[in-house]
Amino acid sequence: MMLHIPQVLTAEQAGRCRQILTQADWEDGRSTAGHQSAQVKKNLQLPENSPAARELGDVVLAALERSPLFISSVLPQRVFPPLFNRYEGGMTFGSHVDNAIRPITGTPLRIRTDVSATLFLSEPESYDGGELVVEDTYGSHSVKLPAGDLIIYPASSLHHVTPVTRGVRLASFFWVQSMIRDVSHRALLFDLDTAIMQLNQEVPKSPSLVMLTGVYHNLLRQWAEP
Repeated sequence: MMLHIPQVLTAEQAGRCRQILTQADWEDGRSTAGHQSAQVKKNLQLPENSPAARELGDVVLAALERSPLFISSVLPQRVFPPLFNRYEGGMTFGSHVDNAIRPITGTPLRIRTDVSATLFLSEPESYDGGELVVEDTYGSHSVKLPAGDLIIYPASSLHHVTPVTRGVRLASFFWVQSMIRDVSHRALLFDLDTAIMQLNQEVPKSPSLVMLTGVYHNLLRQWAEP
C-alpha cells in the first residue's frame, strides 16, 4: 500500500528543519547503504549520531505520534530513527530495494523493514528533478510532495530518486516495522478502520459500529505480532 500523508510537519517545523540542515555537516550517503545500493547511491547524508540528526529525528518521531493517518495505515511496532539526506548537482539514487533488516546504530536492536517512508522537507518548486519513483504491480508512481508531507510504501518495492538538476532536495527517510507483517492484511485493517471512522461521523449511534469495531480488533488480535 502506497499512501500520501499530508502535513506531518507544519510549515514552521519544515522551515526549521531546512535551516538546521543547511548549516549541517554532511557525509557520503553510501555510508549506510548495502553493497548493491552503494553502487547506485549518489547523495549526501547527515551522520546518524550527529546532534542535528538527533534533534530533527525527535521532531519527526513526535510528529508521527500525532498523526492518526500514519498510525492507522502503518500500525507501527518500531520506527527506525529518522535519517536525513541531501541531493544537489545531479545527485541521484538508482533503482534498489531497501534492506530487509536494519540494525539500529548504538543499540542491540534490529528492525524488519516492512514500510519505507520519505518525509519531504524542501518545497517542490525550489528544485528540479528529485522525484521518488516507486514501482509496483500497477506500474511506476512518481512522487514529489510539499514540504512536511510524507509518503509511505512497502519496503519491498523497487524504487529510485531521479537526478536533482537545480536547487537542493532535503528529506528525512526511515523505515517502520509494523505489528502486521503482511501488507495485504495491513491494507485491509486500514480500510476497515477508515470505514469505521467514516460511519462514526455519518451514523454515530449505529449498532454496526460496535460490531465492526469488534471485527477490527479481532483481526488485529489474530494478525498482530508481539
